[in-house]
Parts: sequence; structure tokens; C-alpha cells
Amino acid sequence: MSAWLIYALLSAITAAGVAILGKIGLQQLDANTATAIRAVVMAIFLVGVVVVQGKLNLVNTFLNDKKALLIIALSGIAGALSWLFYFMAIKEGKVSQVAPIDKLSVVFAVIFAVILFGEKISLLAGVGVAMIAVGAILVALF
Repeated sequence: MSAWLIYALLSAITAAGVAILGKIGLQQLDANTATAIRAVVMAIFLVGVVVVQGKLNLVNTFLNDKKALLIIALSGIAGALSWLFYFMAIKEGKVSQVAPIDKLSVVFAVIFAVILFGEKISLLAGVGVAMIAVGAILVALF
């Protein structure tokens, strides 16, 4: 099995944990405050990972590359907005409905990759993306 596939599966499993643990933790809390606390915990954890890996010196690489720093910062803002909206959605709705709609990000990512990067997808892959969209909507709404 390819490393990327293992990482992607681990990402999916841990993302499911975020949804379940988030729903439990949000019962009596404000979604935005909970998201901010989650972000602080994530930042501390991830800095620890970088330190343990001995890669703290690579921070200068990003600081010296203004374009990369801007793009990574924008990615961070997009991620923060995603999680703010996600936590607000799971606080108000059912995880079994919110999670599939959230996974429409797969459909949007493929569309953006085709438009922005000129990535090519096969007809079969296009059908698969359409099935993801239809499946997410069917799971969430019916």
C-alpha cells in the first residue's frame, strides 16, 4: 500500500474522531471559542512534532520566502474558517448530516485542481467525483 494512501486513510479516521469528539465537547460550549481552544492545542502539538523531528530550524525557510509564507498563511485562514463553520454546523446539526456535506470539499478540491492547476481527470474519475457529490447529498438529506 502506498504511503499517501495510508496517510489519507489515517487522516479520514482522525477527522471522524474530530467530528465525534467535537460534537460531544460542544454540548455546553460556544462553537467559536471551542474552535479557538482546539487551534491552540493543535498549534502546541504541532510545534512539539516539529521539535521532536528536529525541524525547528526549517521555520526560517518559510520566513525568508514571503510568497510561500503568504500562501501558507492564507491556507491557515481557510482552515480556520473551515473549522469555525464545521464546529458551528455540528453544534446545530447532526454529525451524520454535517460530515457528508463537509466532505463535498473533495468535489470542490478536484474542481479547483482542474481549474487552477490544469490537472486532468479521467471520465471514470469524473463519474466518481459526481458520485461523491450525489452520495454526500443523499446521506445528509435523506
